[in-house]
Amino acid sequence: MKIKTFFVGKLRTFVLIAFDCFCFSLFVFIYNFISQLPILNLGISDTRILENSLLLLLCIMLFRFAAKTYLSIWRYTNTFSYFKLILADFFGTLLAVFVSYLCGLYEDLFFFAIVPPVNVLLTLMSRFTYRLIYKYSHNTPGSDREQIRVAIVGAGQLGAVLSNELLCNPTSKYKPIFFIDKDPVKINGRVSGLKVYGMDDAILERIKLADISEIFIAITNLDKDSANEIFNLFSQTSCKLKIYDIPLKNFSDGDSSAAKKAIRTFEVEDLLFRKPIKISNRESFDYYSDKTVLITGGGGSIGSELCRQVAKCMPRRLIVLDIYENNAYAIEQELRIKYGGSLDLCVEIASVRDKERLDAIFAYYKPDVVFHAAAHKHVPLMEHSACEAIKNNCQGTYNTANAAEKHGVKKFILISTDKAVNPTNIMGASKRMCEMIVQCRTESKTVFSAVRFGNVLGSNGSVIPLFRKQIEQGGPITITDKRIVRYFMTIPEASQLVMQAGFMAKSGELFVLDMGKPIKIYDLAVNMIKLSGLVPNKDIEIKEIGLRPGEKLYEELLIKTESLTKTENDMIFIELDTPLSREAVDEKMAVLNGAVEQTSSQIKSPLIKQALKSTVPTFRDPEEINSVADDVEEMRMAKV
Repeated sequence: MKIKTFFVGKLRTFVLIAFDCFCFSLFVFIYNFISQLPILNLGISDTRILENSLLLLLCIMLFRFAAKTYLSIWRYTNTFSYFKLILADFFGTLLAVFVSYLCGLYEDLFFFAIVPPVNVLLTLMSRFTYRLIYKYSHNTPGSDREQIRVAIVGAGQLGAVLSNELLCNPTSKYKPIFFIDKDPVKINGRVSGLKVYGMDDAILERIKLADISEIFIAITNLDKDSANEIFNLFSQTSCKLKIYDIPLKNFSDGDSSAAKKAIRTFEVEDLLFRKPIKISNRESFDYYSDKTVLITGGGGSIGSELCRQVAKCMPRRLIVLDIYENNAYAIEQELRIKYGGSLDLCVEIASVRDKERLDAIFAYYKPDVVFHAAAHKHVPLMEHSACEAIKNNCQGTYNTANAAEKHGVKKFILISTDKAVNPTNIMGASKRMCEMIVQCRTESKTVFSAVRFGNVLGSNGSVIPLFRKQIEQGGPITITDKRIVRYFMTIPEASQLVMQAGFMAKSGELFVLDMGKPIKIYDLAVNMIKLSGLVPNKDIEIKEIGLRPGEKLYEELLIKTESLTKTENDMIFIELDTPLSREAVDEKMAVLNGAVEQTSSQIKSPLIKQALKSTVPTFRDPEEINSVADDVEEMRMAKV
């Protein structure tokens, strides 16, 4: 198959070269005939014209090959390919004139002034003609009836690339009808032969009249505000929204499959994306180079992304520690396939509850940096299994921090949560206790810090995968309360924040992220239903089932300027929180450990919650917080 493809490609190149040589020879013949007419008798012999013609053709072909113009597949080519051809002919002509002058053949100025420009014009016309013939021969009326009619939002370069692919590809099931754009310069113009209309209220009626079924968004670096504006406008139609976001630099000549692969469904994540964290300081990545990095909970949503990010930094060794072998195996296979032997990767199946096992792992690998992501995180489950939250979150963090100190770890970064701010549930209170365990070690040779952020899009057990599954099953979508709001961020953002914090950490900092405005979960459900082409509360019911145990209507606003200091990254702040002494934290851990021992033989016991309330002063009952929820800033922000 490869041999056949090779010969087909060579044959196509040979035919194209032969065609160009034929066109050149034909025009030279015409030029020679006209130059001999009495009215234009230039006195140039046929031999001299032949010599100059061969010289010119040789020089032009030399530069065309050097510019690789014959490697372009002209039905998919772009403006740059045409520009390269013109430049090749220009420099080829200059070389021919120079050689002709040196050899004493330079007698016919008219020849070099007329033949090269006309020749390149004929070449360009042949390419344009071929593209038009290919385009319309593969766009028959019969196939039009079978194609899905689409409008393209974005009449720029990306939109033009997409439209050309859809118009020229005989296997395309889509037929672009027109463009939509906000740029007044482009409105009422044409791109790839298609009319450009403005993005206003009139476009909705035009979409309906044109029988458009799908709308493709082809805008480079689509930001959150633009995505929301487009969604709010076109969600009023019955069209499906899709995104074409292939990077232009990856769209090479002939890569016709790239466009098809890059068309994806417009997801709710596109509406929630805000300006991502910028890690502007290269040192924050270089810091992990040639270091041994251990990641607990390395198979989880955040842990596995941390593994990917650290692996890019070429560490001396990367250790993935997780109790769940399936997740650990998955990230191990992913990294081994990607990096092969260039990454020293080790996987250890272990629990952070097991002090002896942790001690053995730290003694053997002697990590430089530890990211502690292992934790129980589901609020309702931890309300029921409170004892396990203390064992895994509090005791696990305590054990891992002790092992880090004992074996000379340079930096230890705890992954925390916004639910630790004025917690109303066992999980949040346990994570607040984890923060105190880390913050109290200010005198340690190991640098301890914590990173706090909100809900992570696409993480295991998050609300968006749940809503998607409920929509696929025909509904209903279940939400606990229509008023509930949450902060969101992406997994890459979360991991980059942790990486940045690891580099910036000095001693005991609690890093928090400016996460923008909180999102109403009800609005999230409505948008997800609309993105599926369905009508909320008609096709898919949104059912309110009541708050779960320990759940509060809002998570605390993390960015309060009076209690924060800025860092070198304008989206990362440091919470000004006075740490407890190590002795005070040990006393609190003794209270929790005692509660665990007393309830180890019980399924449920109020003793754990009582112990947490005595050790975490900010722990409140959810009813107390929810009763004043309508007056807090977070709820007001979500309504704007």
